[in-house]
Parts: sequence; C-alpha cells; structure tokens
Amino acid sequence: MAKYELKTRNSDETSQFAERLAAFLQPGDVIALEGDLGAGKTTFTKGLAKGLSIKRTVNSPTFTIIKEYQGRLPLFHMDVYRVADSLEDLGFDEYFEGNGVTVVEWAHLIEEQLPGDLLTIYLYHEAEGQRKIVLDPKGPRYEQLCKEIFQ
Repeated sequence: MAKYELKTRNSDETSQFAERLAAFLQPGDVIALEGDLGAGKTTFTKGLAKGLSIKRTVNSPTFTIIKEYQGRLPLFHMDVYRVADSLEDLGFDEYFEGNGVTVVEWAHLIEEQLPGDLLTIYLYHEAEGQRKIVLDPKGPRYEQLCKEIFQ
C-alpha cells in the first residue's frame, strides 16, 4: 500500500491537518502515532479531539496510560511509553474494537497487541516547528481514508 506524506510549517498546521482527518474517522478506527519526543504526537491528538468536537483539554496520558474523551465519537488516547511488558494484557483490544477512535502514542511498544488494520502516522522534525507527516495505511479502510484526505 502507498504511503502518504505532507509537511506542516508549524504546530497549528499539524493540528489543523489532524482536525481535518477527524472528519473522516469512524467508530473502531485505530491510529498509531510514532515519532521522537516532542515530534508533535500530542499536538496531533489535540487536533483530532477538536475535529471530534471534544471540549475538554487534551494532554498526554503518560502516567495514566489511557484517557477517554467524549465528542462526536469517543476518543481513547493512549500513551504506552511506560508500559513495562508489551505482552501484558491491559485490555487494549476492548478499545480497539470499541465505539470510538483509539490513538496510541509509541504504538510500536505494543505492536503484538495492535489490530492488523490501522493507520500509522509518523511525525518527523524537519526544522524549527516544521514537521513531515507520513501516513502508512494498513488495510482497505485506511487506504480509502488516506485517498479521501489527499484527493
């Protein structure tokens, strides 16, 4: 499957792209976010939340692992950076198969537990405030989603 790429000039543009993506999301969608510390994973998630009409302040669930937000669709925001054992059963599948959108920061750390079909989004530092965003769809649902966003 093809990868899709765009560049943003600042955090506002990164957030705006995520907000636009949110309009295409459906219950059960899973987004894996990858990137270095400070690459914009939480900024991206804040944009998704805005696009899902979530009013609460979104911040990284680094120490709680999962935060839930209610909007047009529920948003399940996971940060698995501190999960000690990638095979520990923390009930992630209940979220992946649930009625909301699941966003997993540092998703590669629980790769064995992720569904086969998902959208992986890589965020890379380009220059001060600038990011390269690469979308890597796995499965027909996410391939179609990317085609719709990038048409």
